[in-house]
Amino acid sequence: MKIKSIHLENFRNFESIDVSFDDINIIWGENAQGKTNLIEAIYLFTGAKSFRGAKDKELIRFGCEKSSLRLEFLSDIREQSAEIIIKDKRSVSLNGVKKKNSAELSNEIKAVVFSPVHLSMVKDGPRERRRFVDGALCQLKANYRKLLKEYSRGLDQRNALLKDIYRHPELEAMLYIWNQNLAATGAKIIYQRLKYLEALTPYVKNIFSGISSNREELDLKYSFYDGIPDLRELEKKLLKEYENSYSNDVLNRTTSVGPHRDDIEILINGKSARIYGSQGQQRSCVLALKLAEAALLEEMTGVKPIALLDDVMSELDETRQDYILNNIKSSQLFVTCCDKETILRLKEGKTIRIENGEVIN
Repeated sequence: MKIKSIHLENFRNFESIDVSFDDINIIWGENAQGKTNLIEAIYLFTGAKSFRGAKDKELIRFGCEKSSLRLEFLSDIREQSAEIIIKDKRSVSLNGVKKKNSAELSNEIKAVVFSPVHLSMVKDGPRERRRFVDGALCQLKANYRKLLKEYSRGLDQRNALLKDIYRHPELEAMLYIWNQNLAATGAKIIYQRLKYLEALTPYVKNIFSGISSNREELDLKYSFYDGIPDLRELEKKLLKEYENSYSNDVLNRTTSVGPHRDDIEILINGKSARIYGSQGQQRSCVLALKLAEAALLEEMTGVKPIALLDDVMSELDETRQDYILNNIKSSQLFVTCCDKETILRLKEGKTIRIENGEVIN
């Protein structure tokens, strides 16, 4: 798929703009001019909420009643048009046909997004790394989101029971039922994560190698698992972990093991990127993961997602910047940056200057 153009009215700091796009697009200008607002608007057409965590009412230009967004794109070798109106709530239409909700656009428009907030995937604890894998799987597997919800409900029930057992030890016998339920659902989640990482890793290695000019190697390791165990064996292992953690869990009144506590370790040349990686290396890790996600999504769905890279050039040397601008051909690319020198490295594509909510020719 390819985004051809976007029209925005009263969105963020944009009063009214029309922008057309190429295969590679650099959106540049000083800080707080509207660069991120532009790619945020594009991202809304995937059916998702703002990647900046903003509520819909915050997307409407100050003093206005509503925002209007229209996207022209090429999909399945035909031109299509999507529109989003943000007022009290979102209303969405595709090719003039009104849709029940914005999520219905996700089948037509897919994207991966990099934002500085995603650096927490490397810098912080395991939650963001699990969220990355789970989010990617939700786009690929129709039943995966249901699995996560089922596990979450079972986890809440087990934790509630642990609190009751602390006061009423006679309830201990009931714990075995929840252990079994959690083990069955948790094993499926871990199995899907392991399968996804197995498919993702070759893409990550190749992209990271290109970004680092073959100087560094990136690898991924999921918690305590080497290879992909049989699903039944995973369930048995997880059930045993729940049983072995019983005393500790009752004492702390929470479940200490399971897929909600697992981690995906990111390694550069065999060392932890979180502990030993520089700012540029950590940024390169997240970028490689996002671009690998896009490449694998295309392979598994046949839909080529767009790549939205917000402030990706910061803290990257010239070699890494050159790779991003001139060697990523698998997706239509949107890159925001502040440094005017960056656009001079672009060999082909389009530059779009944003100043005070306007496109400057």
